[in-house]
Amino acid sequence: MAKEIVVIGGGLAGAEAAYQIAKRGIHVKLYEMRPSDKALAHHTNMFAELVCSNSLKSKAIDNAAGLLKKEMEILDSLIIKTAYECEVPAGQALAVDRNAFAKRITDVIKNNPFIEIIHQEIEQINEDNVTIIASGPLTSDNLSNSIRKILGEDYLYFYDAAAPLVYKDTIGNIAYKKSRYDKGGDDYINLPFTKEQFFDFYNELINAEKIELKKFEKMINFEACLPIEEIARRGYRTLLFGPLKPVGLEKDDGSKPFAVAQLRQDNQSDTLYNIVGFQTNLTFSEQKRVFSMIPGLDSAKFARYGVMHRNTFINSPKCLNSSLVTKKNNKLLFAGQITGVEGYIESAATGIIAAINATRILENKMITKLPKSTILGSLLNYLENGNSYNFQPMNANYGVLASSLKDREEIARISLADIRKWSEENAWTSKWIYWVFIIWEA
Repeated sequence: MAKEIVVIGGGLAGAEAAYQIAKRGIHVKLYEMRPSDKALAHHTNMFAELVCSNSLKSKAIDNAAGLLKKEMEILDSLIIKTAYECEVPAGQALAVDRNAFAKRITDVIKNNPFIEIIHQEIEQINEDNVTIIASGPLTSDNLSNSIRKILGEDYLYFYDAAAPLVYKDTIGNIAYKKSRYDKGGDDYINLPFTKEQFFDFYNELINAEKIELKKFEKMINFEACLPIEEIARRGYRTLLFGPLKPVGLEKDDGSKPFAVAQLRQDNQSDTLYNIVGFQTNLTFSEQKRVFSMIPGLDSAKFARYGVMHRNTFINSPKCLNSSLVTKKNNKLLFAGQITGVEGYIESAATGIIAAINATRILENKMITKLPKSTILGSLLNYLENGNSYNFQPMNANYGVLASSLKDREEIARISLADIRKWSEENAWTSKWIYWVFIIWEA
């Protein structure tokens, strides 16, 4: 029987893991329940769909997210490579046309000779197979029960939300284009508030009707992605220092708006824009009513309203090593948001490491761990050594980096040097497989 690895889930982590395994000449069985079974929060049947924002955060090397991207480039990330191919203007951020991005990833996965796609729900995990679970934060009930039995641990959860999309040609003339402090070009559409307009909007927002949770559910929000109405309930200043911050967005005549809502391009054809920071749990009718009070959106046509969904993740410090191999079964690995990392690139990055270690396990080699001097290594270290009694999702950030250095350029230099060395020693691909991939990708 040919060697193979099972990957469960066709999101960012699963697609990245399948690609990385296939690149090493190993057959992949990639299970994705869509379209056989509908998944909550998804809008298409494509792999690597971006459900919430279309932004993969900063490209700047002195930013943890920017440094993580550079680390992923060194590891030949499919997600990062494709994101740059599908980039749309977003100042210093890497934002993509989400449909073009998902389609290109889907084509790469479907046409890969080493990847077998199986559209069905996995209900029970075969613990004898080398398996990567990258089923995401919306894992099906049957698979969740199987995971729970294997790990002997309950899940944790929080609620995540997505922002609405509007059609560009329905945005009013009051809008002006500018990036904050003019960094990165005039890539954002800005909608300025007067003081009176802001407080009218604010009062309606905090009193707007929300979609109610079921009686047995408790609202637990992720602080980095709070619904706009929850931010507002903490006081109007949280909006003025948050998503409606006017600083650095002066008009050409030098005037300073009281508040500013920003819109970011969402597709390469430049027809759709998302309202930055306006993830929400308001009812659709209330979104239309309240968000139409934003200057310039009074006649806007919404292409998609914001939605909220429950994100589930395992208690990784109890269950995982920083290699992403489970403590109870060395043939079972996890990747993506289900591990407790939060963010698109963070999820995809774990898919790379899970794939490398799954390959090593299949070939009876020692599993490997990334150096903690890297952003990705420090994030994986957090998964293993975080507080298991109050484990919370984590983005890439300098707070978890094992370094006493303050100079971020020096941190970046060390990180990239260390990950290059680690990659040469551990992320090995045979020369003949490398050339097969070069020919196939061409």
